[in-house]
Amino acid sequence: MYPKKELAQILISACHQFKIETVVISPGSRNAPLTIGFSNHSDIETFSIVDERSAAFFALGIAQQTQKPVAILCTSGSALLNYYPAIAEAFYSNIPLVVISADRPKHLIDIGDGQTIRQENVFENHILFSANLIENQSFKTRNSQLIGEALQIATSNQGPVHINIPFDEPLYETVSVLKDFHFPRISMSSLDNSHVDYSFFASIWNTAKKKIILVGVHYPNKKINELIHFYANDTSVLILTETTSNLHHKNVVDSIDQLIFSLDERQFKELQPEVLITFGGMIISKKIKQFLRLYQPKHHWDIDEKKATNTFFSLTEFIQQKPSDFFLAFNNSTQKVTSDYQKKWLSFRDEKRVKHQQYLDQIGHSDFKAFELILKSIPEDSQLQISNSSIIRYAQLFSIKDSVEVFCNRGTSGIDGSTSTAIGAAFASLKQTVFITGDLSFFYDSNGLWNDHIPANFRIVLINNSGGGIFKIIPGPSTTNATKYFETPHCLTAEHLSKMHGFEYHKAFSTDTVNEQIKDFYEVSEKPKILEIFTPSGDNNLILKTYFNYIQ
Repeated sequence: MYPKKELAQILISACHQFKIETVVISPGSRNAPLTIGFSNHSDIETFSIVDERSAAFFALGIAQQTQKPVAILCTSGSALLNYYPAIAEAFYSNIPLVVISADRPKHLIDIGDGQTIRQENVFENHILFSANLIENQSFKTRNSQLIGEALQIATSNQGPVHINIPFDEPLYETVSVLKDFHFPRISMSSLDNSHVDYSFFASIWNTAKKKIILVGVHYPNKKINELIHFYANDTSVLILTETTSNLHHKNVVDSIDQLIFSLDERQFKELQPEVLITFGGMIISKKIKQFLRLYQPKHHWDIDEKKATNTFFSLTEFIQQKPSDFFLAFNNSTQKVTSDYQKKWLSFRDEKRVKHQQYLDQIGHSDFKAFELILKSIPEDSQLQISNSSIIRYAQLFSIKDSVEVFCNRGTSGIDGSTSTAIGAAFASLKQTVFITGDLSFFYDSNGLWNDHIPANFRIVLINNSGGGIFKIIPGPSTTNATKYFETPHCLTAEHLSKMHGFEYHKAFSTDTVNEQIKDFYEVSEKPKILEIFTPSGDNNLILKTYFNYIQ
C-alpha cells in the first residue's frame, strides 16, 4: 500500500535512493501520504513518536550515533515549529537531520484555514538547505531537483535540511505500486589538501616552546586519538581535553577548570601559549575561554571541515580540513622541541588531582559526591550521555574511563531534549547507554519517556536537587530578590513517571544508599531503570565553592 500522490512517491523514492534508512513520524493527517508510504517501505524503518520535540531529539540521537541522516516527518501547522530546538542543535553539532513537513497548498495559506502557518523557509537561520515543493505536475522536474539536492547536502555536509511538501486533499488514496524515480547526484566540491602550506605551519610550530592543543566536542575516533598521541610526548605541547572530546592519554589535562581555576596573573602568563591549535565542537569550560581571551596566543589555528570558530577572538589561521587529515600530514613536518612547558603543567595537574581526591574523601552527600560514585560505577565500554547545565560542568571535574564514549548536546547547550537524545542514542548504539541528568532537564523533557523503543539496558541517573542548581553556582542570581524564578524550586520526584512509562525505579538519599543501589543497577533487566539521587539543595553550591578554594 503506497500513496497515490506522485509527489509523495517522488520523495519516498528519493529517500530510499539516498539511503535514508530511518524515519521518525509524528501523527497527523496532512502528512498521511508520506506516513502511509514510509511505513510500508520494506527498506525504511519507521517510528511513531507523538511529541514532535521529543521525536526530533530522538532522531538526533540516532543520527549522532550512526553518523547517517535520519528523517523526521510531521503534519502542518505548529507541529513543525516544535522541531526547531533539535534542528538548531543539529546545525551547530553537524548532525544530519532531514526535516520533512507536510503543508497546505499555497492558496490555503493566510486565509483562516485551520492548522496552517507560513512554513516555507521557517528555519532559514539554522538550516543548510530548504526545499519548498509545489504539488503540480508542471513542477515535477524542479521538485525532484530540490529533493535530491536537499538529501545530498544533508549527507555530504552533515547537517539539517528542510523539505516542505504541500498536499491538497484527498490525502488517504493508495495504490499497490511505488514508482521508481532516478535522482542524479550533484557534484559537491571536496576539500583539497594541497591548499594547505604545511611548511608554513611547521616553521612556526618547530620554533615555539609553549604550545596548546585544545579539543572540544568530538565524536570517538581512534585515528585522531593515535595522531594526537604524537604530541602528548612532545615536552613543548600541553594538550587540554574536555569530557566530550573522547580523547585520552596519560599526558593530557582532562579537567581544565581543575588546573586553571586558582592561577594568578604570573602563572597565567607562564601558561599563555605561543601557538594554540583547536578542533572539535563547542568548548564548555568558561575558565579556559576567559584565560585564552585575556592571554591570547600569537598564533591560533582552528581546524574544521566546515567553518572557522573564533571563540577566543585570536584566530590567525582557519585550516579547512578534517583534523585527522591535517595531523596525518602535519606530523611529518613537525619536530619535537625541548621545553619544560608540558612537564611543569602536568606536575601542577597531578597536584590538583591529589587535592581533588582528598576533598572528595572528606565531604558528605551532595551533587559532587554523587558524581564521584556514579562516574566510577559506569561500566567499561559503555556510552555515557550527559545533560546540560550543572550536570556537564560537574562531569568536567572528573576523569572518565578511557573506554567510555561521552556525548552531550553542546551545539546549543539546551536542556530541552537531553533525555530524548539519549534514548535515540541508546536505541542506535550496541553499547549500554547511561544517561546522567538533572531534575529540571529531566522533567522538562519527560515526554521523552513516551517512547516504545527504549532498550531494556538503558539507565538514567537522575540527580534531584529540587531546582536549578546551576543558578546557585554562577554569580548573580543570589544577589537578586528573584531567585525562585532562576532556581525554580520544586518537590517533584520521578517515581510515578517511572511507573507510568514502564521503568524500574530506584532512589537514594545518602552516600551509603547510592553505593547500595548502584551495585546491581547495570545488570541485565527486563525494563530500563531510573536511579533518582536526592541531594541537599542548600549544601551543593557551598560544597562546590569550597572545593575550588581547597584545591588552590
